[in-house]
Amino acid sequence: MRLAELSERSGVPLATIKYYLREGLLPPGERISATQARYGEEHLRRLGLARALIQVGRVPVATAREVLRAVDDESLDLSRRLGTAVSSLPPVVREEKAEPVSTSAQQRARELLTALGWEDPHPNDPSHLSLVSAITALESLGYPCEVAHLLPYGRLASELATSDMDLMAEFEGTTRLEAAVALTVLYEPVLLSLRRLAHAREADSRYREPEGG
Repeated sequence: MRLAELSERSGVPLATIKYYLREGLLPPGERISATQARYGEEHLRRLGLARALIQVGRVPVATAREVLRAVDDESLDLSRRLGTAVSSLPPVVREEKAEPVSTSAQQRARELLTALGWEDPHPNDPSHLSLVSAITALESLGYPCEVAHLLPYGRLASELATSDMDLMAEFEGTTRLEAAVALTVLYEPVLLSLRRLAHAREADSRYREPEGG
């Protein structure tokens, strides 16, 4: 397909597609003349991933480029490519908003992962750092954050990870990696929204007074 058709099918403005091409977020098309190129379904799919990262996930262009580079790195196996791509995403807890990390929060995070039977992550793993920052914030504000309080979240995360992997297994090769990154970005807001809806429902069932009561 030509660039105009790629824009029409994807719903992405032509100027945005050209910008993604310049920034290396989209691979160049097959050159068919000095001024024209042909694009395929892989470009349409990659364009959707770039949009998910930048427009939905609010990922900076430079970071999105790193993520996509990891997706395409055929020198690594599927597991390492997925880990590298996902770890390149921005942390859940932004550094500028995080409390200074406490030693007790680091210890509690280690105890939590041990209780879950998970392997110790790399100390600089962004998700691990976000977890420690979140526990530090809970501590500093005096809210419950013992391992017993955190375990239910870890167990639910394990169940969700299984569901995620089952969903990703429907794709193959690089397409699976693209889906993994896109679903990481797109499903996290779904998870947070459902949790808040569940909170409202549970609070309503527990504390709402009867009409006229």
